Amino acid sequence: MSLSPISDSDLHAFVDGELSEGRHAEIAAWLAEHPEDASRVDAYREQKQGLRLLFAPVLDEPLPDRLRALAEPPPSAQPAPRPAVRSRWSLQRIAASLAIGLLGGAAGWLAHDHYRPPMIAAYSSPLPHQAAIAHVVFSPDVKRPVEITAEHEDQLVTWLSKRLGTPIRPPRLGALGYELIGGRLLPGSSGPVAQFMYHDASGQRLTLYVSTENTTNRDTAFRFAREGPVNVFYWIDGQFGYALSAGISKNELARIATAVYDQFQK
Repeated sequence: MSLSPISDSDLHAFVDGELSEGRHAEIAAWLAEHPEDASRVDAYREQKQGLRLLFAPVLDEPLPDRLRALAEPPPSAQPAPRPAVRSRWSLQRIAASLAIGLLGGAAGWLAHDHYRPPMIAAYSSPLPHQAAIAHVVFSPDVKRPVEITAEHEDQLVTWLSKRLGTPIRPPRLGALGYELIGGRLLPGSSGPVAQFMYHDASGQRLTLYVSTENTTNRDTAFRFAREGPVNVFYWIDGQFGYALSAGISKNELARIATAVYDQFQK
């Protein structure tokens, strides 16, 4: 029996364990003979795991009143009194599970400029959280981690500068062992943001997230955040917000972030 065509939907279903036993075995055998697509599947798994790690803390957050209200029927539809079967803890878990489940499709939404992370108000600053999500979603991608590659840097700079409404150019990190892969446009809280991606000789990737949405933000400190598996250094400079994200040590990332900061001050 010949194997039916395999689509991206099949590969995502393979990763999510949503295939029948027979179809799963067929695709597993096919991947064993197609290493490039097997690498894509590995990247999908990394993205899924990274997103879960980023949002695991949601399970421990208090359930917002607005979600609690949605879980209860309106007063006019209240049933006769009966023993409670839904505890605060279970409501919290349901809400958190819904949030994490929705994030499973974040890669597709981000790729089409429609994704906006939920529950962002739970963080004192959305910048490192948004940057970490973008890093986790795109950095494992094998085939298309960026929209425009470094070979077309002039085109990338022109495009991003036009969309952000201000000149923006990726910093040079070759002296630190990181070369530009390229960049892409992403949606922010109220407008477009830019993401530049770099890698070193070992394949380790880091991303620089640049936002122009900080016209009312006066927090100019150079700060560190750990978002799940991702370390982030971020800072505000005028209307710009910068966040450098990578799965490397805090000290190494601080060294690179300092170099990025210095270049943008010139």
